[in-house]
Amino acid sequence: MKPLDVRTIEKLLQGELIYGAVNWRVHHAIYYKRQALSRTHTLMFVHRSDTIHWEEIKAKKPALLITDKPVEEIQIDLPDITIIKVPSLVQAYWTFINYYRGLFHIPVVTITGTCGKTTTKDMIRHIMKHKHNVVASVSSKNEPRRSFPYLLQLDDRTDVAVFEHGLGNSGNIKHQCMIYKPTIGILTNIGVHHLDGCHDLDGYIRAKGEIVEGISQGGTLILNKDDENTKKVGLAAFRGDKILYISIQEEADYWATDIRFAEGGMAFTLIHDGASFTAFVPGFGTHQVYNALAAIAATTEMGLAERDAIDCLASFSNPERHMQFFEGLSGSTIIDDTWTINPTSIKAALQVVKELGRGKKIIFVVGDIKRLGRFEKKYHREIGDVIAEQPIDLLITIGNKAEEIGRQAKRAGSEADIRMLKEVEGIEDIIVPLLDENTLVLIKGPMSSKDLIDFAKGLRKK
Repeated sequence: MKPLDVRTIEKLLQGELIYGAVNWRVHHAIYYKRQALSRTHTLMFVHRSDTIHWEEIKAKKPALLITDKPVEEIQIDLPDITIIKVPSLVQAYWTFINYYRGLFHIPVVTITGTCGKTTTKDMIRHIMKHKHNVVASVSSKNEPRRSFPYLLQLDDRTDVAVFEHGLGNSGNIKHQCMIYKPTIGILTNIGVHHLDGCHDLDGYIRAKGEIVEGISQGGTLILNKDDENTKKVGLAAFRGDKILYISIQEEADYWATDIRFAEGGMAFTLIHDGASFTAFVPGFGTHQVYNALAAIAATTEMGLAERDAIDCLASFSNPERHMQFFEGLSGSTIIDDTWTINPTSIKAALQVVKELGRGKKIIFVVGDIKRLGRFEKKYHREIGDVIAEQPIDLLITIGNKAEEIGRQAKRAGSEADIRMLKEVEGIEDIIVPLLDENTLVLIKGPMSSKDLIDFAKGLRKK
């Protein structure tokens, strides 16, 4: 965080100084109870409903409290603790956010979508970090409550910021955009996920579309021209200057042609502004090409030459457990895709297996798909239909919900040997004897399933 004078904060929030000095600086800020108080010189927003643990605060002095608590509930005469009372803590909190974000006139990229958020974010960070100081959200830790701490990572050394939007409920992305005020927004795609928090697919599409209105004036929005659900997103509220499209199917602002599987990833030709560029991105699947196009588009918008962005991308390392290939036991090939699971990511993974598993024995292990609300059975059955069309030799479902995938695959005429297990225990006895150099195993499950993650690790060559 950029250090701020307490006197400046007092004037900004137009609060009443209850106690303490104003001739010092804060170096950190938290919303009390939402983030941990772990350091001295911290500004704390304390809501009137919060119980204040004064001993904890005294241990981290000097400290600055901004609160709307009644004066009689506030301890005063505490050395090195400054207290400013405001009429509304919520208003003071947002006033501070707007002020702090306004201190930095830099590109801020935010990304949403059902799939590809983390990978695209990491690609942008990887490309830009070669010549710039980049602040980015960590891994897939994208919940709205993390947005304020991420914003405070900006300081005078920051050249670029790139953040991932989390979506659990409608309004989440709008909230995050109010904090980040993105100059560039990316919507990778819209599949099916979080229907429990958005009621249905239309609600989910609207929730993802909140990024459109969240782009700052003069900003840029990057959309997937090939994605059917993205086409349903309304653009009337867009306040920026430019909407750019990426595609692998037809001409677009950033268009990939001649796409092919290569050693270690995908090769393609990028066409932009009438010029062609040979390109390569580590990681398999056409979904990876979309991620690369979005990253190249964003970094080019920030002033990087296309060739420079492409060259940097060639050394990119994909996040762990995102379609990670390993040599497995008995010379088999293991694909660990246990980071997240939804219908869109399952279909993308199966496309890769279909291409790279030609002539091989294919084993697919799939866990429960969560957060589908009342549409749970519908989308598990849909995956069963997809599997029935795939050259899969052995399908193993893990969990009560995933059983519907197996049952539907049978009904749809799958030729696979289908086993439906309640839990991971016992799966090794089924799979390990089948492993050889001609076997490819895809393991797809949620990050919440530690047992499935451990199972995938256990199949790696010792």
